[in-house]
Formats: sequence, structure tokens, C-alpha cells
Amino acid sequence: MKLKFFTQEKLSPKELAKDYGFILIGTLLMAIAFVVFISPLKLAPGGVYGIAIILHHLFNFPIGISGIALDIPLLIIGTLWLGPKFGMKTVVGIVSLSGFITLIEYLYGYKPLIGLAENPSIPDPAANFIIALCGGVLLGIGLGLIFKTRATSGGTDIVAMILGKYAKHIPLGTLLIIVDSFIVLGALAAFDDWTIPLYSWLIIYVTGIVVDKVISGFAAGKAVIIISDKYEEIKERILADLNRGGTFLNGEGMYNRTEKKIIYTTLSRKQLPQLIHFVHEIDSNAFISILNASDVFGEGFTSLKEKASE
Repeated sequence: MKLKFFTQEKLSPKELAKDYGFILIGTLLMAIAFVVFISPLKLAPGGVYGIAIILHHLFNFPIGISGIALDIPLLIIGTLWLGPKFGMKTVVGIVSLSGFITLIEYLYGYKPLIGLAENPSIPDPAANFIIALCGGVLLGIGLGLIFKTRATSGGTDIVAMILGKYAKHIPLGTLLIIVDSFIVLGALAAFDDWTIPLYSWLIIYVTGIVVDKVISGFAAGKAVIIISDKYEEIKERILADLNRGGTFLNGEGMYNRTEKKIIYTTLSRKQLPQLIHFVHEIDSNAFISILNASDVFGEGFTSLKEKASE
């Protein structure tokens, strides 16, 4: 029986070009984050490149070469253990990330950014914090672009997936945090500096937030629930003044069991003060519940078709 190593996707040439473009831009941003921002601080924010950074500072191994030397065996082991879960886009991501890191190592070297203390034994905490933060943001944008193509970052993701096959009661995200935390603690053991795991976990946290924003979108909206006896007047103002739609839901009061019309609508942040103002004008006794919507798809917002095709 012939082993199938990679999954296949049926995409148009335009979709393929877009996906591979995202992967290349994403891995370039990640390479800059690792070489320029993260490695000079000796930080190891999980993943195979966290290990590669530790090896670089201990043995002067190139980060790009060490990373791909760890990534490729993990990809092969993961495919043999889990089946063909990894597409060609993941392979392109692994190779291009190593290539970009190696190129930046050659062109830029390993010098720290301006703002770090000239004497490494006397660090500047404020500068280090800002540099670590910038590294986490760049890393998150790069990873987010890769994840938008439905590729994976490889590396410790594969280790977590293998562990998840046997520890099915533990969520995959938790397993990934555990694996990456061992790498962070490895940097503590290697460099004997308690600030290193603290900055590394900061980068992991910031990266996760930025990845979520890149995937779900930065243009978050507000979902609003309004309960009022003057629902018709409020509806007219929503339609005319805000140019938004909504939905009537049927409800029942818990105290006196009277029937209620509930308005559910979504709008942008900047429209929320207008809504609150005219609802108060119409019915000062109205009840309003405001919810954060990480993203809103449909008429008047991001096209659902466009989002699904990303």
C-alpha cells in the first residue's frame, strides 16, 4: 500500500496564489520577529524555533538550519503517526520560514536592536519589554496569515497532536501550552535567568491574541439586545438613522409573564453611542444588553462569501 504523505486541496490558481502569498508574507514576518526581536533577548517562546534559539546561544548553531532540522523529522513522524493531515502549504511554510531566517541571519547578523543596553549584563527592562512585545505582535501577524490559509505551523503543533491521540481528555490547545512551556523552562535552565521565561510567556500570550485578531478580524462589532414596549419607534430609528437591520424575537417577562418584543441588532462601535442616545430618548425605561462580537458577517459588514473564501 502506498503511503499518502500530504492532503490535497482543490483551489483555483487565484486562490492558490493568495494562500501562498499569505504564507510567504507570514513566514517573512515571523523570521524578522525571531532574528531581530526575539533571539537577541535569548527568549524561547515555544516551538522548534524556541529550541533553535537556545541551541544558537549555547552552541552558535544557525537558527534557520536548526529549526528546519527539527521541523522536517517532526513532519515525517507526524505523518506516519497521524496520517496525511499536513498539506503542501505546511511544507512551504516550514521551508520558507527557515529560508527567510537564514537570509536575515546572513544579511542582518545577530546584533541587538537599538535600545538594548550596550552591555548585555546590564539590561534595560523597559527597552526589552517593548522589543519582546513587538516580537510577539510580528509573530502573531505572521502566524495568523499562515493559519488563514488553513496551513499549520508544524513543529510543536505536531507533538501536541501526537500526545492528543493518547491523552484525548486534554484539549489540544492545553497540550500545546504544556509542550511550549517545557521549551520556555528549558531556556531558564540553559541561561539561568528568570526574566527569560517571563518575557517568553509574554510573547506567547501576545502572539495568541494577535493570531485571533488576524483570523477573526480587527473590525469587531457590537451585538445589542433591546427590550422595550416602544419597540416600533426604536426599530424605525435603527432603520432610518443607523441604516442597520435587526430581528424581532418573541419573549416573555419572568415576573409578570407578559409577552415582550425583543430587538436584536448588530452595529459598529462608533454607532453604539447614537443607539443608546435615541433609545433613551424614546424609552428611558428600556433594557439594553451590549455584547462584543469578535466579527460580524453579512449585509453591511464583511461579506460572508468573502470570509469563507479566505
